[in-house]
Amino acid sequence: MEKRLFAFLIVSVMLVTLVSCNSKDPIKTIEDIESEKTDIISELGLNAENKGATEYTVQVNSAVYSLLDFENTQEADFATRGLIDAPEKLELKDENGKIIWSQEAYSFLSDYEKAPDTVNPSLWENTKNNHAYGLFKVTDNIYQVRGYDMANLTVIKGNTGWILFDPLMSIECAEAAMQLIQKNLGSLPIKAVIISHSHADHFGGIKGVLSEEEVADSSLSVEAQLASGKIPIIVPEGFTEHAVSENIYAGKAMTRRANYQYGTLLNPGVQGSLAMGIGMGQSKGTTSFITPTYEIKNTCEKITIDGVELEFQLTPGTEAPAEMNTWIPQFKALWMAENCTGTLHNLYTLRGAQVRDGAAWAKYITEAITLYGDKAEVVFQSHNWPHWGNEIINDYMVNTAAVYKFINDQTLTYINQGYTSDEISNMIELPENLAKNWYTRQYYGTVAHNSKAVYQKYMGWYDANPVNLNPLEPTESAKKWVEYLGDTDEVLRLAKKDFDKGEYQWVAEITNVIVYAEPSNKAARLLCADALEQLGYQAESGTWRNAYLTAALELRNGNSTDPSAFSSDGSGVKGMTASMLFDYMGILLDKQAFAEHDFTINIVFLNNEKHMIRVKNGVLLHYENAESASADINIKCPEKALLYVLQNNMDGFKNVAQINGNTELLELFMSKLNQLGGDVSSAFNIIEP
Repeated sequence: MEKRLFAFLIVSVMLVTLVSCNSKDPIKTIEDIESEKTDIISELGLNAENKGATEYTVQVNSAVYSLLDFENTQEADFATRGLIDAPEKLELKDENGKIIWSQEAYSFLSDYEKAPDTVNPSLWENTKNNHAYGLFKVTDNIYQVRGYDMANLTVIKGNTGWILFDPLMSIECAEAAMQLIQKNLGSLPIKAVIISHSHADHFGGIKGVLSEEEVADSSLSVEAQLASGKIPIIVPEGFTEHAVSENIYAGKAMTRRANYQYGTLLNPGVQGSLAMGIGMGQSKGTTSFITPTYEIKNTCEKITIDGVELEFQLTPGTEAPAEMNTWIPQFKALWMAENCTGTLHNLYTLRGAQVRDGAAWAKYITEAITLYGDKAEVVFQSHNWPHWGNEIINDYMVNTAAVYKFINDQTLTYINQGYTSDEISNMIELPENLAKNWYTRQYYGTVAHNSKAVYQKYMGWYDANPVNLNPLEPTESAKKWVEYLGDTDEVLRLAKKDFDKGEYQWVAEITNVIVYAEPSNKAARLLCADALEQLGYQAESGTWRNAYLTAALELRNGNSTDPSAFSSDGSGVKGMTASMLFDYMGILLDKQAFAEHDFTINIVFLNNEKHMIRVKNGVLLHYENAESASADINIKCPEKALLYVLQNNMDGFKNVAQINGNTELLELFMSKLNQLGGDVSSAFNIIEP
């Protein structure tokens, strides 16, 4: 063995000597390598500046004018119809001067007669329509404030006050919207708040329209709540569970990914962010949450509020896991929540969320047509503008339903023909008569990524190719690609030639491989950014444009995450049930720290509700209505005292809880709920390792 090793070493030395002797070039220094990297950047003409549209992007965008009927101005007319009042400039700031929401930032729209070369003309039209902001009349006694946040604030006038729908995303935006209503329509009391579904842009501003002290007692019937003089908060069944879990369980990851989807790191402009189908983007104010007081549990359930009869239609599993439409018969008005929105929506949202059911979505729209389609004179919703006229309404609804059903059905057709997710997303196209409707264009969702959602729903992530059962993680795979490719400078030269031919998707793919293998390779970063930028300029989807341009920004300038861009008053966590809090503890827990532990904790609330948690080798298991006779720790406390546990506040917890047993173990447990603390996971890289 020693002889073999010695021989191997001798041969190795000889090979190195021969290579050194036969090489025409001297050994390269670090300075030489850095100089070569600079040379390839200069050779390819790369830099970190924003670029204009290439000739290929100009051609792609120009072709849109022959694809769609730009003389059809119905959507633009509806977007501005019924305007009552709007400030000349709309820009909301917090007390520190941070801009929370701005329509003023899009004033450049009026500087162009047609779409600039760096913008898909279809998206340009949608952006102009979403720039129409202010207080609008929908029909008698129904009004909306639009363009004051990503969603609309809607009010219905009852006998003595307002019934309010969907109080926006930010407290500050909701306050400003209510001020506009009060200025023009008078200061009336709020009689009820109705939240259509479980996404934060529809409830986050609730503390901008009422305080927790004004909220009705949820232990009362809804009739008693209304009679009490307090304000009921009415939601679809399952709202609280889904509203809190989506925004807490995966909240940090979604917040970071939202930077890409909503373009929060970009500046508005013809080379920056524009509208995205359901509004201009996310507001950056303070989000809040108040636990609802009443859940609608049956379709056709009716409630009369301040003289206005409301009939509800539950639509679970459509745009949100918990959602509902509302029919207001005396005004012949149908509120479609976010099930019809004037754009193709997401079966899968790019920030990350549960996959939605295209077939169910279509079914609930057709159910709404069956229930109310023959009577409705106006359809309005939580994003964008209303549609008026019974014939127009029914076309609008049936075409919207048909788009979701087509994506669902055609994807399944292709699945059964053996095609994979990526193949299907590149193949599937809407029928021409569905594709040409302005109100189902791909400003938010796209046919391509919605087809992937259908594939995921039915087939999961696996494409049946065993090579893909457990692929290398991206950085390791990229390193092997670069090793096999050899001279990355030559690869970049080839990629630049493909860029000059307009092959931007391929250029982005191959250069991003190099970025993952060599994150400091500036030439690869700059060329990848240039390719992504052109893809962004061509995108009809505002969210795709945002994603491409944000990636280009970060390749050029590094991770741009601003953890202070969004804030919360913390009421979301406070709204969690005990079961949800225990689930969240399992996410927060440092599992390696307890890999060798096995212990139980009994927790009894003041109402004698019993829970047991067992930490088994780093896994937190929760048992409802259970207790252990040999628990290591026994606790009796109010339910909300569990918040002290989440905060690792032992002193605060001791003040409100009776604790018996191993307190040192409890303190250790509390201290190890630390996996998402501070800025952990809130600023991770996306376009680079």
